[in-house]
Amino acid sequence: MSGQNRNDIYPGLEVEIILKKDQRTGKRTRGIVKDLLTSSSFHSRGIKVRLEDGQIGRVTEIIEEE
Repeated sequence: MSGQNRNDIYPGLEVEIILKKDQRTGKRTRGIVKDLLTSSSFHSRGIKVRLEDGQIGRVTEIIEEE
């Protein structure tokens, strides 16, 4: 699932994000959402979040629980 809709993302969710410094390479970072930083309900490049470890980036994929 993509991370473009704010309604799909909530604290405690496992996601993959792209950090600002990794936008050119597309390297993804996996972590748990702590805060949602984008206030709009939709963002074409992904909702911006802060992970529990403090890293900030845009959600590229929501990790589905099995």
